[in-house]
Amino acid sequence: MDARIGEHPDRTRFVIEVSDPVQLRVFTLANPDRVVIDLPDVLWRLQNADRPTGTGAVRSYRYGPFRPGDSRFVIDLNRPVSVAQPMVLPPADGYGYRIVLDLFETTQAKFDASAGWPADLRAREAAAEKVASAPPALPARGPSARKIVVIDPGHGGIDTGTTGINGMQEKDLVLDEGLILGRLLARRGYDVHYTRDSDIFIPLTERVAISRADHADLFISLHADSNPDSQVNGLSIYTLSERGSDAEAAALARKENQSDIIAGVDLSQQDSPVASILIDLAQRDTINRSTRFAMTALGQLSRATDILPREPHRSAAFVVLKAPDVPAVLIELGYLSNPGDAAQMRTDRWRNAVAQAIAAAVDRHFAPEPPVAAGAGEQAAK
Repeated sequence: MDARIGEHPDRTRFVIEVSDPVQLRVFTLANPDRVVIDLPDVLWRLQNADRPTGTGAVRSYRYGPFRPGDSRFVIDLNRPVSVAQPMVLPPADGYGYRIVLDLFETTQAKFDASAGWPADLRAREAAAEKVASAPPALPARGPSARKIVVIDPGHGGIDTGTTGINGMQEKDLVLDEGLILGRLLARRGYDVHYTRDSDIFIPLTERVAISRADHADLFISLHADSNPDSQVNGLSIYTLSERGSDAEAAALARKENQSDIIAGVDLSQQDSPVASILIDLAQRDTINRSTRFAMTALGQLSRATDILPREPHRSAAFVVLKAPDVPAVLIELGYLSNPGDAAQMRTDRWRNAVAQAIAAAVDRHFAPEPPVAAGAGEQAAK
């Protein structure tokens, strides 16, 4: 129901008010330093929660759904802290149950020594990474089976993504657009899967794992961009490249790849095979097929929405595009920082038109190659 923060000379006190008693777990993560408070699935009824000054031990905090059945607060730190055992106060003086968490400043060495995910949560992440980085699997179906498309609405849950100048949140926009696109593709005969179909957080490597476990023929990640220059507008499409097409593309990849940090995922073991999966991308065919779909999609989408005028097809090292055996694109639907883009992205007409254009591109991408006419090779030789 509420969250309050008190900054005192000897401690920072964080208070969460809830209507009923809840089981919670508190742990810390390093690089960057964070305090994570895990709760069961709750209804969020915070109105004007206290915010820190930003100059004390706490820089900021965020909250929201994390995974199915779980909720989470993530407290970003300016300085390392030790976390006292939470106290739970019973209802009194008009307040509900209050979870009181005291944070005391400590040394970086002591913070680092105690930081890390609980063993059960680390095991779950390790299992997802193992699937994401496994060798390419043999096809699980015959060539006549329906094509499988995995739709990946970016961000979600505790990670809201970009907030537009009109207050629209990226996570809500891309989820709605993804569900519209999925319904269209299903009606066209595709087998559609989602990395998320509700307001929950899914770690980046798990999104990769989902596409590979589902034997996807195509992976489409949906996002919306922002830019300090509010005049920049238009849709763009990204495919995978270790080097990136330009500095702006590299900066966007860094921002989108921060999603796990925002949600409080432990990154201390990221030198796993997932981090070096680009080495396995010797299958140039996967990248070539991704690029072919991107160009097809831009041709269709240019009829439905504004396209970024300068180099709308770009490349960067987005984590969600790194499956070595699944053609994948990341579509930035437009700029929530641009008044025109933000206004049209709010409308059903625009969302339906863009979904129709992407679906048409999927049809073209999977259309059988036209047969070569008899004698065409001889004519070409002449």
